[in-house]
Amino acid sequence: MTFLRRTLGQWLGGRRRERAATHAGRWVVVDTETSGLDPARDRLLAIGGVAVDDDGILPGDSFEIVVGGEPAGDARNIVVHGIGHGAQAAGIPVPEALAAFRDWGGASPRVGFHTEFDRAALRNAFAAAGMPRDDRPWLDLAPLAGALAPKTYGYGGRSLDDWLAAFGIECATRHNAAADALATAELLLRLRAIAAKQGTHGFDALVKASRAQKWLGNAD
Repeated sequence: MTFLRRTLGQWLGGRRRERAATHAGRWVVVDTETSGLDPARDRLLAIGGVAVDDDGILPGDSFEIVVGGEPAGDARNIVVHGIGHGAQAAGIPVPEALAAFRDWGGASPRVGFHTEFDRAALRNAFAAAGMPRDDRPWLDLAPLAGALAPKTYGYGGRSLDDWLAAFGIECATRHNAAADALATAELLLRLRAIAAKQGTHGFDALVKASRAQKWLGNAD
C-alpha cells in the first residue's frame, strides 16, 4: 500500500492534471474489479487504467488503486480478482480513490471493454460517496471489435479473452484491473489501426461505429 499512497499523493497534487487537460490526443483505457458480477449491487474493489495517445500506449501514464472499505466478496470471487479481505481493508478510502481516478483521467475520453459494467461500477461508487459522477464519454471496444473485424469470429458477442487471443495479445494477469486495462489498450491500438485502414479516424467516429454495431445486435 506504500506505493498506492505515494502515487495517490502525486495524483491529488495535480502533477498530471495539466497534461491530462491539454493533451487532446490522450485517451484513457479503464478497467474495474468488483466484489461480484452485479455492478449495481457489488462494491468497487479496484480501478486500473493506462493512457494512450496517437503514438501508442503511455506506460508511465497509468493508474492502479485498491479501493478500501468493508471487506466484501466470497472466496470464489476473491480467487478470480486476487483482492483479499486484507487488501480491501488496507485500501485507499473511497472518496480519495475516486478523486484520484478523476484527477488522473482528467478531460480525456474513456475506453473499455463491455463498458456498461465499468461505467455502472464507477457511477454507483461515486453516488454512494456523494460525489458527482464521472461523465466523460466512453468508447466500448466489444461492439467495435465486431464492427471492424467481423470475419475474425463472425458476428456475436465475444469475450475479452476471445479478442485478445484473436490478435495474439498477452495479458499478464487476467482479472487484475491494471493488467486488463493494459491488454485492452493493446486491443484498442489494433482496432484503431484497422479502423484507419477502413477510413475511420478519431474517437467520435469509433464511438459511432461501436454504437451502430451494438444497435444491429451484433455484440452483447
